[in-house]
Amino acid sequence: MLDILGKRYIFFAISLLVIVPGLLILAINGLPLAIDFKGGSILELRFPSGNLPNTESVVNLYTELGFKEVQVQTAISANGQRDLLVIRSPFIDDETKIKIVETMRERFNAPDIVVNRFDSVGPVIAQQVTERAALAVAVAALAVVLYITYAFRGIPHAFRYGVCAIIAMIHDILVVFSLVGIGSIFFGWQMDSLFLTALLTVVGFSTQDKIVVFDRIRENSTIYRKLPFEKLANHSIVQTLQRSINTQLMTVEFMLLALALFGGVTLREFAVILLVGLFSGTYSSIFVAAPILVVWENQEWKTWFRRQATA
Repeated sequence: MLDILGKRYIFFAISLLVIVPGLLILAINGLPLAIDFKGGSILELRFPSGNLPNTESVVNLYTELGFKEVQVQTAISANGQRDLLVIRSPFIDDETKIKIVETMRERFNAPDIVVNRFDSVGPVIAQQVTERAALAVAVAALAVVLYITYAFRGIPHAFRYGVCAIIAMIHDILVVFSLVGIGSIFFGWQMDSLFLTALLTVVGFSTQDKIVVFDRIRENSTIYRKLPFEKLANHSIVQTLQRSINTQLMTVEFMLLALALFGGVTLREFAVILLVGLFSGTYSSIFVAAPILVVWENQEWKTWFRRQATA
């Protein structure tokens, strides 16, 4: 039988290697918040002729109009051509947007500019979105603890199962944040409403996987009562391993991979975040949640420093 729990500290180290670099990037550069969370406007323009202006000249145009902290990026459209200009700026209204587009047409000699997208969010709305997003995650975490504690009330330390599920769920959230932190450096990713949708989806799938694994541990605890808890948990993980991998790969991961590769620029970031986040949910159910439960049951932290002193 596979000894998964015997290598639990290796899996903990792997998780740290994935999470820490991205969090360091976020700690240094700050959260790459989109206009959905901090307020502002995003203007996406398509140049059918393909003659994109220099990004610095676009920033200078906004500066002349009195706007600071303007970010300009080029992107590839659905036809495979790099003919998109994505501009993020402080809040602007429709009249200012029309003025900016008309000025670009004259200055850059591009009368065929097409406005693909224009969104503006005020600072009040952005603050409400941020608060409700945090509240949604907090309520979901509390509901998971209460549900697992109630459903597992027939076994000892039922509360620990809920807490371990939340710790593993936080692990998946940190993986998503780390991914976006790295993506913000290399691909200019930002945390917008689609990011929030992907994050809540990851939380839901992650919780589902962990309940499946914990429920098998609960069932086996009534059958193998004399078996040490670590062996019982390892046996339960092996029993659910094939189901977790097959279900995740066949129903979700392959579809998201296809969406990330062929779904276009608009959905690529969303698909990649879901792809990695749901994979992390399956990984943490097997290699994080159950091992943390075993560490808690064995109270292994009491021997960590003792082993170092002995060595």
